[in-house]
Amino acid sequence: MDIKASNSKRLVLVSGRAHPGLANEVAELLGTSLVPTTAYDFANGETFVRYEESVRGVDAFVIQAHPAPINNWVMEQLLMVDALKRASAKRITVVAPFFPYARQDKKHKGREPISARLMADLYKAAGANRLMSVDLHTPQIQGFFDGPVDHLWALPDLADYVAKRWGHEPLTVVSPDSGRVRVADIWAERLGAPLAIIHKRRDPNVPNQVSVHELVGDVRGRTCLLVDDMIDTAGTIVAAARALKENGAGRVIVAATHAVFSKPAVERLSGPEVDEVIVTNTLPITPDKEFEKLTVLSIAPLIAKAIHAVFDDDSVNSLFPGHA
Repeated sequence: MDIKASNSKRLVLVSGRAHPGLANEVAELLGTSLVPTTAYDFANGETFVRYEESVRGVDAFVIQAHPAPINNWVMEQLLMVDALKRASAKRITVVAPFFPYARQDKKHKGREPISARLMADLYKAAGANRLMSVDLHTPQIQGFFDGPVDHLWALPDLADYVAKRWGHEPLTVVSPDSGRVRVADIWAERLGAPLAIIHKRRDPNVPNQVSVHELVGDVRGRTCLLVDDMIDTAGTIVAAARALKENGAGRVIVAATHAVFSKPAVERLSGPEVDEVIVTNTLPITPDKEFEKLTVLSIAPLIAKAIHAVFDDDSVNSLFPGHA
């Protein structure tokens, strides 16, 4: 997948400091290299960025992951976009594999922000012409940005791994809550497996506290695949896994795109309720987040293909037959 420069069009990749490993892998797959960039923090926490070569007239892709501390990396990416705009880049695409503040996509009560919309507005104000992200928390976020949004799916890669690793066993796909039923149904269709649903209720006064109420579907003696877009503290997933085991499930496998893994996620996922956790590297998996049951698939090939398609003005939806 070799990108060649021309007089009329040139692709450049720039990367923030949050996840350089992913950005370098994407660049290697595209047959190019990252633009040399100086980035550092002043003593008071302000961030400085500068590109060390001309970006005038380029088709620029700004890759940044958003692990903790998320606000630092959001600000760095905004500054990188602004620097490109002021240096006369022709088109700027924000590549945010894990879209920041995606969980705050609507108001649950009065006097709350819609933070995902604010993020889209900030990217636009900074100078972004296009957004690219993987497995948005809700599809409606695509409508928050005034411009093209490439919503990439990690599901095909995750599902292919599950089929190869666990396809010989009786599989049941399980949605950990009602909000994930549509995605779980797509998983079930792709794997040719039945679907089960766990009904849960959160305590509105205690963040990240989940109570499992009931299970809809037969899981006895089956290998259950819990699917979600992200794992943060793993409270939801482990509570769901415990309910499945209590209802006779043989094994519980977890598949999710974004491994946030805030404490105490690793400790919880290392317990007996879960047999394997499959994630992608949209967020960096640092040594403190690694554990024996964890399998990490690279998202770099998918991002590289999408960038290649956007640069060549090809269809990104063609990467996902049946889900365009």
